[in-house]
Amino acid sequence: MAVRGIRGAITVAVNEEAAILEATERLMRSVIEANEIEHEDVASVMITVTHDLDAVFPARGVRAIPGFDLVPLMCSNEIPVPGSLEKCIRIMMLVNTEKSIRDIRHIFLEGAAALRPDLNSQVK
Repeated sequence: MAVRGIRGAITVAVNEEAAILEATERLMRSVIEANEIEHEDVASVMITVTHDLDAVFPARGVRAIPGFDLVPLMCSNEIPVPGSLEKCIRIMMLVNTEKSIRDIRHIFLEGAAALRPDLNSQVK
């Protein structure tokens, strides 16, 4: 078994609590489903947001998923690089898994699909 990092990102249209929570939960559920993850196998989840998203901690959206109430979560701001994608939520989930690095499915939704088209094309 190895610890693997699984990436994901999604954009939202507005800096509002409901939009951020819904998008974060949707992204997490998509990553969980695509990679057949059990919450007991998750070591931690790092969540970043761009500077224009500050209405709520996105970790609350993850905590809405059954079993994730005890998973260590951390929120942070993304580096504000000029011209970078706006209103974006990113995750890095560390998971104990038997999957090889090539079997991991990274998920990029909405406008975030443009971030890593090379990885997003791997989604089954």
